[in-house]
Amino acid sequence: QVQLVESGGGLEQAGGSLRLSCVASGSIFSISAMGWYRQAPGKQRELVAVITSGGSTNYALAVKGRFTISRDNAKNTVYLQMNSLKPEDTAVYYCHLSSISTTGWGQGTQVTVSS
Repeated sequence: QVQLVESGGGLEQAGGSLRLSCVASGSIFSISAMGWYRQAPGKQRELVAVITSGGSTNYALAVKGRFTISRDNAKNTVYLQMNSLKPEDTAVYYCHLSSISTTGWGQGTQVTVSS
């Protein structure tokens, strides 16, 4: 069972930046696709960004050009750099791992953007 632990959330003003990190346990990180999702109060969880094992990335239209997903396989860590934050980015952000053999979710980290 893979374990994912997010960190880096917090309170930031609109226009500011935050960087989220997610550390995965086990040896399958390098062969797994990693994603960041978010869920705002009263809304469904939505995909924010994904990065494949080969490093290809894809972003939700709402964050394209402002957020950057990256990974460090040596550290079993995936990052989400969030710039030009907006109040509508306020949500709990979750890390997700997907491989042939398993999937997993982190516990989530709260991001709050004030106007």
